[in-house]
Amino acid sequence: MSWMAWTWPTALLFIGIFSAMGVLTILEIKSPGGAERKGALGLVTTRGDRLFLSLLGSAYIFLAWLGFFGTPLWAPLVIAICWATFCFWKV
Repeated sequence: MSWMAWTWPTALLFIGIFSAMGVLTILEIKSPGGAERKGALGLVTTRGDRLFLSLLGSAYIFLAWLGFFGTPLWAPLVIAICWATFCFWKV
């Protein structure tokens, strides 16, 4: 008996998260310091901070969508991608 249902969408989610962390690790090795900058919210953030904010915000977007509307989840996916783009571009 397994404790988690490993489906292809679940596997792709984890592969995506670990791939993003791998890319950030390579970028950190190439140019140390995390590329700090002051964004639209007035926060000084690094690449890792922006990844964390985009993942956390995306989780809240999906949970709110499920709570208010249920499935399908294509609309919150588009909203989450827009949020992540905003985080890496302006925050």
